[in-house]
Amino acid sequence: MAFNITDFRSTLTRDGARPNLFEVTMNFPTNVVTNGAVASRKLTFMCRSAQLPGSSIGSVVVPYFGREVKLAGNRVFADWTVTIINDEDFAIKNAFELWMNGINSHFGNRRNGSFASATSYTSDATVKQYGKTGSRIKDYQFVGMFPIDLSPIDLDWGANDTIEEYAVTFQYQYWLSNTTDRRSSVFG
Repeated sequence: MAFNITDFRSTLTRDGARPNLFEVTMNFPTNVVTNGAVASRKLTFMCRSAQLPGSSIGSVVVPYFGREVKLAGNRVFADWTVTIINDEDFAIKNAFELWMNGINSHFGNRRNGSFASATSYTSDATVKQYGKTGSRIKDYQFVGMFPIDLSPIDLDWGANDTIEEYAVTFQYQYWLSNTTDRRSSVFG
């Protein structure tokens, strides 16, 4: 029966996964970001929100005698966004500004010489989802990512009892998870 609460509760493993039990880790490129280690450590604590990635596979449509034949296409990876809590040392925001400025400078419209190759301006990030007992239940790794958007921070004389936040959006090459790539040592 569809309205049996006992069956529903027994099917919901460990009372369901909770969206507030997560951790994001990421290393900033060391060739431009001088305080990257500090920013990386702080990011783990200041990353207020993130997403577990979705997955999309495109389709190839081939017309045949007035009908459309649909074939599986290539995988597409959507942008990934995190929200960061800002504190008064601006360590994380400064690191993102330096990273993006190294990719393309504000004034000269040029890339920093230490970012000559794509691997020199990209980084990886990991999102770990935890269960209510503190055990890791799901891991995702974003590979070859770089920031494409650093949102503004709104300032407002009427914004009392709040802390500044901003969003950072990344593009990346692909993601792996502890269930999609069992060969990876990242998910030990």
